[in-house]
Amino acid sequence: AGGVRRATAPREAARRPAASLGVLARAADCAVPLLQTPMKKTNALIAQMGVTFLNAYVPSALCCPSRASILTGKYPHNHHVVNNTLEGNCSSKSWQKIQEPNTFPALLKSMCGYQTFFAGKYLNEYGAEDAGGVSHVPPGWSFWYALEKNSKYYNYTLSVNGKARRHGENYSVDYLTDVLANMSLDFLEYKSNFEPFFMMISTPAPHSPWTAAPQYKNSFQNVSAPRNSNFNIHGKNKHWLIRQAKTPMTNSSIQFLDDAYRKRWQTLLSVDDLVEKLVKKLENHGELDNTYIFYTSDNGFHTGQFSLPIDKRQLYEFDIKVPLLVRGPGIKPNQTNKMLVANIDLGPTILDIAGYDLNKTQMDGMSLLPLLRGDKNVTWRSDFLVEYQGEGYNGSDPTCPGLGPGVTHCFPDCVCEDSYNNTYACVRTMSTSWDLQYCEFDDREVFVEVYNLTADPHQINNIAKTIDQEILEKMNYRLMMLQSCSGATCRTPGVFDPGYRFDPRLMFSNHGVRARRFSTRSLSSI
Repeated sequence: AGGVRRATAPREAARRPAASLGVLARAADCAVPLLQTPMKKTNALIAQMGVTFLNAYVPSALCCPSRASILTGKYPHNHHVVNNTLEGNCSSKSWQKIQEPNTFPALLKSMCGYQTFFAGKYLNEYGAEDAGGVSHVPPGWSFWYALEKNSKYYNYTLSVNGKARRHGENYSVDYLTDVLANMSLDFLEYKSNFEPFFMMISTPAPHSPWTAAPQYKNSFQNVSAPRNSNFNIHGKNKHWLIRQAKTPMTNSSIQFLDDAYRKRWQTLLSVDDLVEKLVKKLENHGELDNTYIFYTSDNGFHTGQFSLPIDKRQLYEFDIKVPLLVRGPGIKPNQTNKMLVANIDLGPTILDIAGYDLNKTQMDGMSLLPLLRGDKNVTWRSDFLVEYQGEGYNGSDPTCPGLGPGVTHCFPDCVCEDSYNNTYACVRTMSTSWDLQYCEFDDREVFVEVYNLTADPHQINNIAKTIDQEILEKMNYRLMMLQSCSGATCRTPGVFDPGYRFDPRLMFSNHGVRARRFSTRSLSSI
């Protein structure tokens, strides 16, 4: 959750009064359907009082790369965080030196005079001894309450402004979602009233291990994972990693994913309580009407689609699409917006609200502020880039030694969710003429997947071999351009925009844009 409160005089000569950015709430692994039932208070207090973005996405469906994109406003190929490991630049020394000084919270604090507050999960390897431990407090945060490493609900360590604080397993004082709520309420109670504020509250829920608060452990007993048309079917004509999933799934696998889905809902009830408490506190302090509140997630999640049990990381809608709800000054209630937006837009939006000149940043995203205000005739993007570098063990996965080296995140029935060559890049396009996704894998096959989501919203049929060749060529060229974009060049017209220009000769010219693929070799030096 994130919030921004209006400022009267930020240091960066604002063009408009900056809102108290208030609260940016960010739940982990929160697919869009998870908002439909358990988050009733959040829907009532944010969605119904503001705008719901129906087409909000992440450029990489994995925790650390996605969180890095939120903080920097950049695609993964520009912030260089490619997975959840230190070697993949997740909270590494390189990240700390090169990217952290230029995150939007750092600019809010240093250039716009904001008091800033962080509570919750930061990056998966935050607190690693090889990267400074929990004593490292990233620039830009006035108050810092960060979880060491990855998601937990009990028995965890927080960095409290650089000092380690250990928590146990007593619900009343240790349940992490409630601890984050209480810390946030304390900040709102005791913060300075003479400076605008920004809060980022990052709950691990509904991430595994899906530990619900005691009062919610029996909720949703009849809930099971959605049975859409892509549930428990073979991923024919897809990348080999999807094809290797066993279909139909075993009864034990289905029971496992249904239990996980239900437990995820249960954990979100505490997040829903957190949102309600924050909104009420802002209202009681007379600050609600002057505060922007954002609710979103770092990635989606799959539960049984194409017979993949549970995880994220894949290129499909269920993993890259996320909720995005916003309320605040000038936003009309109960609105929906169909524009194509991404989490790289959050940083530019918040800086724009604060009055900072976005031309001074190197961010790839766009400010959502014109959409939030309901401006007319806004020129907007029609596509964005999705990119992911697969992870795999050098040796065989101990769960499935027969599959050989290179795979990881394998289930007992040897369905593996990731591999070295699960490395891909996609152009996700939404225009008046096409709702399309074009993807290329960096593997020996140079495997291609293409989906027409107008006719096939659940991405069952790969039309790479039947779609018009000219469209394939244009999408391939557009993908190469986006993979090498930076800043403003990431916001050029898409394939189906009136201003788009395509010269097929550039695809084969030494002077044209060259393909820029992720590879283990090219990233090993980062």
